Amino acid sequence: MAVPKRKTSKMKVRMRKAANRYEGVQATFCQNCGAAVAPHRACLKCGTYKGQNVVEAAE
Repeated sequence: MAVPKRKTSKMKVRMRKAANRYEGVQATFCQNCGAAVAPHRACLKCGTYKGQNVVEAAE
């Protein structure tokens, strides 16, 4: 039967287990209109980012 030659380090174990805990990118909500927005992106509905109007909104 195969047996590991060396002890698996804590870092290797934690890196392997971290992939199972990943839940994907969490959506945030626009402060101006409340629409769902990807993190660090301007709102597609109203064109604001961090409370400032940065893009013309597509109507």
